[in-house]
Amino acid sequence: MSILDLIILGIGLSMDAFAVSICKGLAMNRSGLKECVIPGLWFGGFQALMPLIGYALGSTFSRYVQAVDHWIAFILLVLIGGNMLREARQNEEGDASLRFGEMFMMAVATSIDALAVGVTFAFLDVNIIEAVSVIGVCTFCFSAGGVRIGNFFGSRWQRPAKYTGGAILIIMGTRILLEHLGIIP
Repeated sequence: MSILDLIILGIGLSMDAFAVSICKGLAMNRSGLKECVIPGLWFGGFQALMPLIGYALGSTFSRYVQAVDHWIAFILLVLIGGNMLREARQNEEGDASLRFGEMFMMAVATSIDALAVGVTFAFLDVNIIEAVSVIGVCTFCFSAGGVRIGNFFGSRWQRPAKYTGGAILIIMGTRILLEHLGIIP
């Protein structure tokens, strides 16, 4: 794979994390360097780690992950989105959580597809270190930028933004599930 192919792949894989980062930023009071870097590191790190794991495990594990990846992503995104809706309904003040548990769940949910890509890498002529580096850096940049973009709009309309962000995450999870079940193309 050429570097251009890897960049395009990295951008494509980072889109779920970008959307989730925008939702994170929507619910934040501020988005300084720390608030942008933390999601960037979580999402970029997991988007780099998952293809590496997939590459190491090869095709043996792929059929198991592909059989349930949509359910895992659906459950995690619906739980996170539901929590955002609950917080908005209760009109809780404060920033969106950057706590370990929540960030871990979101990072896993947005990077499961990268695991399958890693399995594919095992059968291609790919420099795996270069590939995971490009994917991780692309996702870091899009995620950090997504927090900032979301915060630009969310700091002005935090409560409706939490509703919007929660609804988007639930819709994303549902879309992933319906696509994998073949209900929508």
